[in-house]
Amino acid sequence: MRLLEERIRKDGEAVNETVLKVGSFINHQVDSAFMDALGRDFAQHFAGKGITKVFTIESSGIAPALMAAKHLNVPMVILKKQTSKILEGNVYQTRVMSFTKGTSYELTLFADYIGKDDRVLLIDDFLANGEAAMGAARLISQAGASLEGIGILIEKSFQKGRSRLEEAGYHVYSQARVARLAEGVIEFLPEDGTDTGE
Repeated sequence: MRLLEERIRKDGEAVNETVLKVGSFINHQVDSAFMDALGRDFAQHFAGKGITKVFTIESSGIAPALMAAKHLNVPMVILKKQTSKILEGNVYQTRVMSFTKGTSYELTLFADYIGKDDRVLLIDDFLANGEAAMGAARLISQAGASLEGIGILIEKSFQKGRSRLEEAGYHVYSQARVARLAEGVIEFLPEDGTDTGE
């Protein structure tokens, strides 16, 4: 999606080969009008999938997921990264390893917010190794629902996340696919998604 690529070029900061900072418009300060445009794009892409709920993992995926849910006219559900004292009762949980932070956490879904007939769209801000998305997929499967697609704002295409998710049978749509990062350098895959090998 050219709109997101252009914004990353303008306001993103490549720190090194793996870290891309987008805090000024995605995960610290949020540009609401921009998020609305991204949400509309997700809704249009997944329009034929019969989505009944949009899921996301706290916290940076909440803004685009909410906007996608708004345009699809369905509820949004937030998966929590730890057990909350108020989440007593019937919950689905799975352990997820965060490669960014070098720690693991319990991903938690309250059973009241998913049913066997739900067709879920998962939205997240970044895709790197795919661990968080796979964790969410496990929870959705535990509940007997179906994961109809995964929408990603920024995919680090040089890492294994997309291939891992596609090998598991999931449809992945990323709005910006980063081919390479280096200090001060951000390169994207072409629109057709092919790797130029550069």
